[in-house]
Amino acid sequence: MLFHNGRLFDGTELLPAGWALLAQADTIAAVAPVAHFDGYSGPCVDIGGQTLLPGLIDCHAHLTLSGDLDGFKGSIAHFSRPGLTLRALENAQACLRGGVTALRDCGGVDHVEIAVRDACNTGRLLGPTIRVAGRCICMTGGTNSVVGREADGVEQIAAAVLEQVQAGADCIKLMATGGVLSPGTDVDDAQYTQAELEAGVAAARRHDRPVASHAIGAVGILNAARAGVDSIEHGVFLTDESIREMLARGTVLVPTLAAITQIVAHLDEGFSTEVVDKARRVMASARQSVKTFFEAGGRIAMGADTGTPFNPHGHNARELQYLVEAGLPAIEALRAGTATAADLLRLRTRGRLKPGFMADLLLVDGDPTQDIARVADRTQHRAVYKGGVRVTAGRT
Repeated sequence: MLFHNGRLFDGTELLPAGWALLAQADTIAAVAPVAHFDGYSGPCVDIGGQTLLPGLIDCHAHLTLSGDLDGFKGSIAHFSRPGLTLRALENAQACLRGGVTALRDCGGVDHVEIAVRDACNTGRLLGPTIRVAGRCICMTGGTNSVVGREADGVEQIAAAVLEQVQAGADCIKLMATGGVLSPGTDVDDAQYTQAELEAGVAAARRHDRPVASHAIGAVGILNAARAGVDSIEHGVFLTDESIREMLARGTVLVPTLAAITQIVAHLDEGFSTEVVDKARRVMASARQSVKTFFEAGGRIAMGADTGTPFNPHGHNARELQYLVEAGLPAIEALRAGTATAADLLRLRTRGRLKPGFMADLLLVDGDPTQDIARVADRTQHRAVYKGGVRVTAGRT
């Protein structure tokens, strides 16, 4: 199938006018000036007035959550494990319809999301390409302890990492600080020491697993960065010192602005006073930290914390709008949602329009490098292709 007569954003740059892309089966066969395809007589898609780009990649989603106010506690209270598995599949498929062709589940419930990953990644069921962290690893009574694997001290943490690996996790999630939605925790709390985080990272490295760290408060961010995690999730209270450490190590920031933006927009809809106070404080710093980190030369990957309250699956792309509002140029936000995200998740053949890469594609109206809403607003999406197969089209 030849896509021609429009523009191509290849994951890093907007290609010159007059370029086209040929998809053959599930793979991109060629990306070149349209003259390169003289003599081609197969199916064609005229994308005049539109832009073709790699499918988006959400580096921070929770498939067992569906945007409900009661979060993980509600998930385990209201669903059987088979029911929760089906819910996770429905959420994964909603992400795909919203232009997300790959995602990372950053902490699930009793590993039910692993079955969904396997079904989608093998092609048994339609869905995005999925990476999973298994159960997040937290201190006793710490952030997300209701579903996390509680572990204290270096030996327990190393054992908890091994459990996730044996269960089939692709990566490891370490909870370095308190959380906005976790009762009884303060976002400034450093719930693990640097030494404990180092033990988790070392155990993950022995099994070639990357590590993501939930880290909101300044001390916890610094501990996680110095411990060598691959990504800081949230990273709200960045300091000059933590930014220097992250830059030196190539640590990626996954800001998850959608989560706090949606919580703050709905503070009068049932949140506790504790959550309200924490959310307002986090909101005041989140976007400034993104801007500061970007201007310092840091790498940012898209992650919407999808599934958190009022932040449902299928609307993951809104995160790109929030990144631009925080100070990223539109083209940088697009890179965060494609090439940089693919690199972080070790998706070697996704996130770019290159020969030999998978034909996971998103077609949108207009030019998203000039107007990020063309991608962030799903009503501007015209088609999603997963492995060369069209999975959704038209206004939704």
